[in-house]
Amino acid sequence: MKKISIILIFSAISLFTVSAQSNLEKGRVQLNTGVGFSGWGVPLYAGMDFGILRDITLGFEGSFRNYKENYTDVKYNSTILGISGNGNYHFNRALNIPDDWDFYAGLNLGFYAWTSPYNYPGDGDSGLGLGLQIGGRYFLSDNFGLNLEVGGGNAFSGGKFGLTFVF
Repeated sequence: MKKISIILIFSAISLFTVSAQSNLEKGRVQLNTGVGFSGWGVPLYAGMDFGILRDITLGFEGSFRNYKENYTDVKYNSTILGISGNGNYHFNRALNIPDDWDFYAGLNLGFYAWTSPYNYPGDGDSGLGLGLQIGGRYFLSDNFGLNLEVGGGNAFSGGKFGLTFVF
């Protein structure tokens, strides 16, 4: 058991000390995917970001969540599909942040479609939303990282965490 613990510790240390580069360079693309948390269930998401300037990215994202709710002992099941566009400013160069980290903030604009049973008494509704987000990534290698983002102001409010793949 002691040998296994030592092997796991050294494996974890070597995993987190790999040289990496963070900011998405102009012309490069990254895929982000993972799970989120919100007041409307647990969303699954996937999106892409495109490096358009040295510290600026534009991207899009799709999300899916299934929301279950009880009203007066009746169970209702709703589905929420969302699509949004986003723009982010990456602070690494301005704040002299190490290359294996990526910190950003920006705006998003999205549309979400909320589908519920005909007799659903809740306040779920489809619509447009404008929101803010702030996030960060830790890159384990040049092409792979972990991401965490929080935001507010629209149907994509809450937070999310997942994986980032750079191409």
